Amino acid sequence: MIYIHIPFCKSRCLYCDFFSSTSSEMKNDFVKALLKEIEGRAEELRLARANTIYIGGGTPSQLSAEHLKSIFDALQLVAPLCDGAEVTIECNPDDITHEFVSSLKSMPVNRISMGVQTFDDGLLRLLRRRHTSVQAHRAVSMLREAGYKNISLDLMYGLPGQTMDMWKRDVEEVMSLQVPHLSAYSLQWEEGTPLYRMLERGEVAEASDEVSREMYEYIVRTAAMYSMEHYEVSNFAMPGMRARHNSGYWRDEPYVGLGPGAHSYDGANVRSSNPSDLKGYIMSAGMPEREVEILDEDCLYEEKVLKGLRTIDGLDLSTLKPRYREYAVKMAEPHVRDGRMMQCGEVLRLTEDGIFVSNDIMSDMML
Repeated sequence: MIYIHIPFCKSRCLYCDFFSSTSSEMKNDFVKALLKEIEGRAEELRLARANTIYIGGGTPSQLSAEHLKSIFDALQLVAPLCDGAEVTIECNPDDITHEFVSSLKSMPVNRISMGVQTFDDGLLRLLRRRHTSVQAHRAVSMLREAGYKNISLDLMYGLPGQTMDMWKRDVEEVMSLQVPHLSAYSLQWEEGTPLYRMLERGEVAEASDEVSREMYEYIVRTAAMYSMEHYEVSNFAMPGMRARHNSGYWRDEPYVGLGPGAHSYDGANVRSSNPSDLKGYIMSAGMPEREVEILDEDCLYEEKVLKGLRTIDGLDLSTLKPRYREYAVKMAEPHVRDGRMMQCGEVLRLTEDGIFVSNDIMSDMML
């Protein structure tokens, strides 16, 4: 698994705290540095196997076709794609043009993930999203006309001023598009973002837990009506259309992260990350000093809990050492009794009632 972080956005959304830059003049130097990192980490990339590639950001669709092609060409030299590999790129709906889609068809990209967030133009303007509802619909149509079938859309709920009726319209619109994959995220109020400062000034209000829960339950019910599998806390897919790359993270598979701010994991006990510093990344020719973390047994247990309980597959108790297994069963017992969790043989899973309070349950399961 390979992840590539593209740290550029045309403009910054009101709620976003991801590492990115709006300085487009550094794109050429960034890509040169990224190609150097690919070359310098060739052995890691070979060992990781290119069974999935995920290009995220930021906004990867802000790179030119030439930039993207040069990245794929460099990867192909050191880590050729496995047969049937899933290759995803994140795009903004307003970046989807006939020219851009045509250029993607010349590359190995076979999955598109788009952050629509909402189809309400008023909310889109509030969030400083660059696209409109019409552009989101048009983008899906263009991708389909070009032959793309594996399309994923993101929605957000609990937005300031978002009513239940508005959310129902969003869900109905996304279902009408019949995309095979959908992600639905509750708005996170991140300190330091413009939206959080608006909250502090009383210019916007936070959605209540009751409203957020009602919105979440609505999309869970509606997705089920459309035969979408609720396979992860925030993700829904038609049969056979789960996101393979993200599923790999939740299964604790190794991956290599390229680009500033990207993380890597050896699949055993070593995590590393590039600094979130675009200028430093460029100055180091794509080879900054990475921060390395060795995970002890307690950390590895907590990672298994956090990843396993997010998914329909659950936490496999048989993979835990006896003392951790006993602890997990003990801490899960009150949640099983109250119907928020279930134990099926050696697997602990969240129930639908437990998913909405998953953070609290996972916290209880921690050491």
